Amino acid sequence: MPSHMPLRLTAVILTRNEAENIADCIAALKGWTDEVVVWDSCSRDDTRRVAQDAGAHVVARPFDDYGRQRQAALDSIDSEWILFVDADERATPALAQEVLEACRDTRRAGFWIPRRNFIVGREMQGGGFFPDYQLRLLRRLNARYDLRREVHEIVILEGEDGILAEPLLHYNYADWRQFHRKQEIYARYEARILKERGVQPRPHNLILQPLRELRRRFVTLKGWRDGMHGLRIALLLAWYYGFIPYWLLMENLRAGDSRE
Repeated sequence: MPSHMPLRLTAVILTRNEAENIADCIAALKGWTDEVVVWDSCSRDDTRRVAQDAGAHVVARPFDDYGRQRQAALDSIDSEWILFVDADERATPALAQEVLEACRDTRRAGFWIPRRNFIVGREMQGGGFFPDYQLRLLRRLNARYDLRREVHEIVILEGEDGILAEPLLHYNYADWRQFHRKQEIYARYEARILKERGVQPRPHNLILQPLRELRRRFVTLKGWRDGMHGLRIALLLAWYYGFIPYWLLMENLRAGDSRE
């Protein structure tokens, strides 16, 4: 393909210390995408070497936040379509066929892809984990990320979106230790977002917000479909998304008051 012509479809995998996952992720994308790019946040393990050996092009960029990492890829890769895939996700042959068909759609600026989530070895049926649509297939020139969001990034499309039927397989959280470690990071991000929005925490938030999140996960989003496993996850997410961000925000305000 002449170098001045953009590629039709490039798969981008954001990584940091994903040496165990990256080869299988790349293998599921090779052969049907025009290029696989590993966008690495300065991994300390063998992620970049393994990715290169698996046939991917590797770009190293220091991590600032998820939205800026994805936007940097959009700004740098000369391809009509970008498919974002995480290292712990796997594209199936059926999804590959549907993505290629979607790239021929001249009306759409992006497509939502459902995910089947496996948490600590169990496939989730409720709790917001299925169908868990993610806006991952983007027409590069018609998409940008909201850089005000550090985590759970939001895509802004110029044009119509569409929805694919075939899911990505998402093997997130191999064990509970990994689950807790990641949720602690997310909780701190959420606390910063609340602070930037000027939210003033009140003592009752420490009770009401976890209860709301528990009800949302277990009742509204049908976490009960996953039995005790679903209840455990709903309770943990109520703690990390309902209690911890407001507790951190209150601690931050107390620390500020003590310095005055």
